[in-house]
Amino acid sequence: MNLLRGKISSVMNINCCRRNLFSASSRLPAVPLPAKKEVHFWYILPDEVNSAYLLDQYLEILSPCEKENIFRMKGELLKKRALLARTLVRTTLARYQTNCQIDPKSLKFRKNSYGKPEVDWQYSDDWSLPPLHFNISHTSSLIACGVTVDSPIGIDVEDKQRRLKTNILAFARRYFTLHELEMLTGISDPETQQHEFIKLWTLKEAYVKALGKGFSASPFNTFTVRSRDYNKKGICHAPHLISEVPEIIIESSGDPNKPLGNWKFVLLELLGSHYAAICMEQDMICGGNGRVAINLSIRKTIPFVEDGCISETDVVVIGGLTTLLGSA
Repeated sequence: MNLLRGKISSVMNINCCRRNLFSASSRLPAVPLPAKKEVHFWYILPDEVNSAYLLDQYLEILSPCEKENIFRMKGELLKKRALLARTLVRTTLARYQTNCQIDPKSLKFRKNSYGKPEVDWQYSDDWSLPPLHFNISHTSSLIACGVTVDSPIGIDVEDKQRRLKTNILAFARRYFTLHELEMLTGISDPETQQHEFIKLWTLKEAYVKALGKGFSASPFNTFTVRSRDYNKKGICHAPHLISEVPEIIIESSGDPNKPLGNWKFVLLELLGSHYAAICMEQDMICGGNGRVAINLSIRKTIPFVEDGCISETDVVVIGGLTTLLGSA
């Protein structure tokens, strides 16, 4: 596999917590399981991973099926991103231990009836299984993995400069609800309209992935994403943009006053270059349908090399109720 060669960039903008340096031959540092109402959001920047030796180490922890899927891809960049995505999942989940050290290579996965990957723990009955839920998303320049305990999760990341080949409003008419189309139509500035479209798409994608049913089973035009303020006003159009309000909710397109379950959202601007959306289901006992904040820990990593959480200047919460946490 002729992956790109070079040296690993050591430039990591990590200021809010200590660094953990370790070699590829050492174990992954253990991380406590997320608490209730808590999300761990891990990400990796592909451009910072260019060591042929390190990429070979990543390849070694993948399953034969994962390797075969990567080898079938055309283009070295696509292969590299796929390799990093699978490595991020395996090395992230292997950090969360209960009774024993987990080898990332030993992890098994299965898919639900709709094709969403899940961990298939294959240990003895007396082993305390970590009740982890995870989801992964990636662009060409950023790969992310979200982890929760006992709560379904969906995440999506999009480049802020993403461009559509078709007109935004024409695209929205095809995929979005009437309320969402009205919001976008009411925005006169093309750049603002572009960004609001990407934020909305990111939120809807995260919700569908949290459901675990896929786009075909949960079409975007069957549900509306908007703020609680929109709900009070009964409309969803400019100048009341998604990013200007604190809490984000989801409703059935057939009944604007009917919330769809107990889903909580967070919308972020990450590194000034990406939007990231997180959707998780909250246990009714842990907050019901009230205004409950999601505790969020954001950690940057180069697996087997360096971990850390990013500085506060690198993440901006632009929607949803959340409390940003440092890492342990």
